Amino acid sequence: MSDSPPPPPGPSDHDPQATWSGYPPPEAGYPQYGYAPPKHPSATTAMVLGIVAVAGGLLCYLPLLMAPFAWFTGSKAVRDIDESRGAQTGRGEAMAGKVLGIIGTVLLLLALAVIIGFIVLMLTVDEFHDGFLQGWEES
Repeated sequence: MSDSPPPPPGPSDHDPQATWSGYPPPEAGYPQYGYAPPKHPSATTAMVLGIVAVAGGLLCYLPLLMAPFAWFTGSKAVRDIDESRGAQTGRGEAMAGKVLGIIGTVLLLLALAVIIGFIVLMLTVDEFHDGFLQGWEES
């Protein structure tokens, strides 16, 4: 019996694919060289449109007109990313654009309903019309 410890196991003792650094190779299905799939080109566009539509819509109603475009662009980007099976990224940004587009579209429809209701009241109810004109002339 010898008092010296046994030599450390080499790559061939453990796993024939292991490297000399002692780390096993990456598992199958994972990219090996730091490859990151590209982001879908419309993912960021949908998110920016949604943010501008909702945030700008709270200040004035004009940016709310972008909300349906954010919804459409986000939906298309999410669908394309899901169909790519991992070849494209950016699903979170596309989903944020889609959700903000839906919220902005609902706000746009509510604003249009209020404006149309106001116009209908102006045209059909005489007291409303007269009271509005009287208040307008006083100010």
